[in-house]
Amino acid sequence: MRRDPRFDILFEPVRIGPVTAPNRFYQVPHCNGMGHQYPSSMAEMRGVKAEGGWGVVNTEECEITHTSELTSAIECRLWDDSDIPVLAKMVERVHAHGSLAGIEPAHLGAGAANTYSREIPMGPAARPIDLHEPVHARAMDKADIKAFRQMHVDAAIRSKKAGFDIVYVYAGHDMTTLMHFLQADRNDRSDEYGGSLENRVRLLREVIEDTKDAIGDTCAVAVRLAVDEMLGARGISCDAEGRDIVEMLAELPDLWDVNVSGWENDSATSRFTDEGYQTDYVSFVKQVTTKPVVGVGRFTSPDTMVSLVKNGVLDLIGAARPSIADPFLPKKIDEGRVEDIRECIGCNICVSGDFLGAPMRCTQNPTMGEEWRKGWHPERIAPKTADETVLIVGGGLRGWRPRARWVNAAMMSPLPKEGACLAVGCTSKVSCPG
Repeated sequence: MRRDPRFDILFEPVRIGPVTAPNRFYQVPHCNGMGHQYPSSMAEMRGVKAEGGWGVVNTEECEITHTSELTSAIECRLWDDSDIPVLAKMVERVHAHGSLAGIEPAHLGAGAANTYSREIPMGPAARPIDLHEPVHARAMDKADIKAFRQMHVDAAIRSKKAGFDIVYVYAGHDMTTLMHFLQADRNDRSDEYGGSLENRVRLLREVIEDTKDAIGDTCAVAVRLAVDEMLGARGISCDAEGRDIVEMLAELPDLWDVNVSGWENDSATSRFTDEGYQTDYVSFVKQVTTKPVVGVGRFTSPDTMVSLVKNGVLDLIGAARPSIADPFLPKKIDEGRVEDIRECIGCNICVSGDFLGAPMRCTQNPTMGEEWRKGWHPERIAPKTADETVLIVGGGLRGWRPRARWVNAAMMSPLPKEGACLAVGCTSKVSCPG
């Protein structure tokens, strides 16, 4: 089948600085519980997404120094040159399918306890860290700031050596040092890096400029910014400082990746939010910059995606969770198989991997996290090797039918024509249609 022509706009290439994305489908950085500890799993998982048609595939946040590490969460690392081969493996898998590979270098400052390296965290001000450990961050002096800028330059150069096409400057989710410098409630400095918004933006501007000078000839430089903290006047908001920050830096990066903060708002569950729930907060960005803009909102409907592009809200359709639930979402739209899309239900079980320090999983895509270890693939199911019966654990007749679709028909036990369903927990007393 051929795709519906009304979706053609989603498959247009998008220029991002010195590189070009083959389409508008953009897997934004997201954690996965694999990182530096399970590099083959991480590389294969990202490669499957590129195979599925995502034009840009990014890493998760990537630690750039042992002075800012997030043990026991498992992130990717770029502490020194020895980490380059691990990340190059992911780049190779992504490039094999014609997609761009992106990386999100991160310095977490007061968002990390450094329980492995035992280094004292640092940030714009001396204060307790955000996590549960009884650790206090120290205030950065001018030497620290100079070293901080160099850390990002070193990470950018290593990213280029690994083959990445897009390198991030990460100021979002209430969890990075660059974000902490922007926040008035965290930054109480009295020097040129504190006080006015212009001063609080200074370090972010410097790191963007440093990164572009280092690798901007061949790599795109993206900025990930939380334009609204959902705190009203107490925080950055899209109708005040969030907009002001974008206006100050409008043409500096090659791409704006914008969302809301903190993390719990950015990845809100479907119980509380609908598809496109961030649109009202980020829609101003394209009004103040000529650079391409990507945003998220648990987008799974191609009609919604088209409307966002045509209405001038976004240039690229960002996704973390929808790309987990269905790595082949873009290809299914392209092949006219929209009805086959496995829709993200916003349950957030994928997040548990990051919290538990284990490869993530997904209720809609059982192959997620097992692409390398078990060789599972979301679109290729191995033939059955035996005739066996199975017991379906469900919550009643309404839960039985969709679950049945996931089970090979030849492996299902025959149901009685009358009486209760065999599914454990089912209370139906009517005949089950099987």
